[in-house]
Amino acid sequence: MKTIYFIRHTQSEANLKDILASRQDFPLTAKGRQEAVVIAHEFKGIAQIDRIFCSPLIRAQQTAQPIAEAFGLDVETDRRLTEQDLGIFSGLTYAELDDRPDYMHERSKRWRWIPAGGGESYEMIANRLGPFFQSLESRQGNSILFVTHAVTLRIVRATLEQTLPDYPRGTARNGEIWKVPFTGPGNMHAVESIFLGGSKAATSRA
Repeated sequence: MKTIYFIRHTQSEANLKDILASRQDFPLTAKGRQEAVVIAHEFKGIAQIDRIFCSPLIRAQQTAQPIAEAFGLDVETDRRLTEQDLGIFSGLTYAELDDRPDYMHERSKRWRWIPAGGGESYEMIANRLGPFFQSLESRQGNSILFVTHAVTLRIVRATLEQTLPDYPRGTARNGEIWKVPFTGPGNMHAVESIFLGGSKAATSRA
């Protein structure tokens, strides 16, 4: 049985400015970079990681790099771990979204809502994550870390807990780690949250 871990990237410039980042490439803040270093040091003391896979977005890559250095590993990129494409809403602040009737404000109704401008529904995220979970059993390594994003993690959790098309309304905190004893795709899994560094105090919206 594999042990898999998921971590949401640490604080990004978009988090700091209350921006809906989507797939726009916002880097980590200075605080976020420092948090990633602290998490890497503390994580090394409680876990053994064989491989690290990461979203291609810079905020995830910058979170993954100090962890990879702590464990002596390379960062491998998997595009299926990228964040939701929010189309025309990408890069807007939450304040700007408040006056947009074409944005789906109700989190419980985003399963089939496709944001205008080539966006991605939650159902579409689940469809790209399906092959990702199918591939886990055949990947080398008994303990694997995946570095990803808030909305993608919402669907990851629902997939692991077998609740789709229902999904959590809340999101993982910046720097929050999930530990999962993985028994295979299609099974129900328990998800344990691990808070290291400053992730206990972190807050965010998505």
